[in-house]
Amino acid sequence: MKNLIAFFEIPAIDFKRAVDFYETVLDLQLAVFECEHEKMACFIEDGQTVGAVAWAPEFKPSAGGVLVHFRCNNIEEAIRRVRKKGGDVVIPKTRIEAECGGYFAVCMDSEGNRFGVYKEK
Repeated sequence: MKNLIAFFEIPAIDFKRAVDFYETVLDLQLAVFECEHEKMACFIEDGQTVGAVAWAPEFKPSAGGVLVHFRCNNIEEAIRRVRKKGGDVVIPKTRIEAECGGYFAVCMDSEGNRFGVYKEK
């Protein structure tokens, strides 16, 4: 199995605000698709859609739901962008003590979802 995760969705109440939040924090452009009853802004990696910010009438953000961690080049810069876009830091930059190492932080997005940022050693 190449990658265990097939796809993830991050629910949004204010779709445009959430798209702007993730594009700014992760310094990337999301591919946006808007249908009549659903909107998605897709995270694309190596030509494959791996996840999306998603809006539909029944989608509700949650601080206690699934926790997705995004790789980033600079955690401090990602945290700065989170705060600039109205998010918050739940767990500050933390060193991972396991052999694989690296660093992570857990943040709250503009919609009220938790997410993580991760930097390898």
